[in-house]
Amino acid sequence: MQLAAAQLDAHLQKGLKPLYVIHGDEPLLAQEAADAIRTAARAQGYTERSSYTAAGAHFDWSAVLAAGGSLSLFAERQIVEIRIPSGKPGKDGSTALQQIAESAVGNDSTLTLVLLPRLDKATRTGAWFTALEGHGVSLAVETVERAALPPWIAQRLARQEQRVKAGEEGQRTLQFFADRVEGNLLAAHQEIQKLALLYPPGELGWEQVEAAVNNVARYDVFKLSEAVLGGQPQRVARMLDGLQAEGEAEVLVHYTLAEDIRALKRVKDAMAAGRPLPMALRENRIWGPRERAFERVLPRLDERALARLLRAAHVVDGIVKGLKQPDWPASGWQALQRLALMLCRACAAAPARG
Repeated sequence: MQLAAAQLDAHLQKGLKPLYVIHGDEPLLAQEAADAIRTAARAQGYTERSSYTAAGAHFDWSAVLAAGGSLSLFAERQIVEIRIPSGKPGKDGSTALQQIAESAVGNDSTLTLVLLPRLDKATRTGAWFTALEGHGVSLAVETVERAALPPWIAQRLARQEQRVKAGEEGQRTLQFFADRVEGNLLAAHQEIQKLALLYPPGELGWEQVEAAVNNVARYDVFKLSEAVLGGQPQRVARMLDGLQAEGEAEVLVHYTLAEDIRALKRVKDAMAAGRPLPMALRENRIWGPRERAFERVLPRLDERALARLLRAAHVVDGIVKGLKQPDWPASGWQALQRLALMLCRACAAAPARG
């Protein structure tokens, strides 16, 4: 059974299942979901708790299997937690997890909680995960994307009886807050809690939020690609500054930008050769959010624009490797800023005329 994170509270009010699986790469949301399940379990008499971390090839799964069938003299119900940090239980673990899933059916003395990182499609369709999901409740904790951050922040403020001002100022405040905490949800949660300590319940003004919220944003090169293809120059500039401050390798940032340009060129060439856009995207392994971005951007780019971007990417490749180029900044990061904003402006431009 699959359950959305937003449905968990309502689900727990109806009663507990004997097996839960939490998977995803947002530590804050995974921790909150696990805490909610533990709290509900304690209220229903699950007083004993044991925890196992399956790490390394020689982990003893027999201990986990034995734990599910043994209770102390002082407890009638127990929680058994299994953490698999790699998301790969191995052959013995796969067999053990399938056995645990089957034994969970009708077991009201042991609640099993399996905690996993984000899983790829192949893992989610594997025998052990299918067994867990089929005999229990599976909960995916998804990343809160940048566009969803302002309403997420507003919702969290409402939990502590705080809110931003109505109208344009409030929206500007939430956007500012989101810029400060993007990519770092745990720190965002801490900044929201700080506002509850600093100010009483009620309305928060721009000045109060601006003075209190630290810049704890964390960026990665994949989100940079999203912002560039989305034609968001201010966000792109902010992310590049953040990546530089965090010590990201210039060559990795360049590879990300250059690969987007090369991929756009490959798909454009395939379309010119008569391939339908969906087929061209599939052949070039463009999936998910990137696929949607390409569908929006490609009509805006003509052959000349792509040729200019390819030449610029070649120039910046030399700069980040220490070569100087006429009419370009000597600094690798400044050159990357120029290349990223060139691509960003091209992606935001009016559609090219056929």
